[in-house]
Amino acid sequence: MHIKGDIRTREQLLVDGEVEGTLESQSLVTVGPNGKVQANIKAREVVIYGSLRGNVEVSEKIAIREQGSLVGDIKAAGISIDDGAYFKGSIDIIRPEPKVVTKPVHTEAKTQAMAG
Repeated sequence: MHIKGDIRTREQLLVDGEVEGTLESQSLVTVGPNGKVQANIKAREVVIYGSLRGNVEVSEKIAIREQGSLVGDIKAAGISIDDGAYFKGSIDIIRPEPKVVTKPVHTEAKTQAMAG
């Protein structure tokens, strides 16, 4: 199968054919062993077993498996590249926004109690 165009989904997506265009998923995008993708991908997570030419932006992690290849730039919070995988491009590790933890301020009251 050969698809040209934009694909947007909230569900997991497995590409084991040829795709040209853009792929967007709020879940996992997997490029299967027979997958040949020429597209920019934006997803929560991406796993590559086949071939991908394009930029990848993921909010969590990307994994390039043993026979997988990626030619393009990566923007991700986490990355793993297996032995035997091919990658050419740049990597931009993004840090998730730090969660602000508010602590109740009782230090002054405790200090006075200890002193008295």
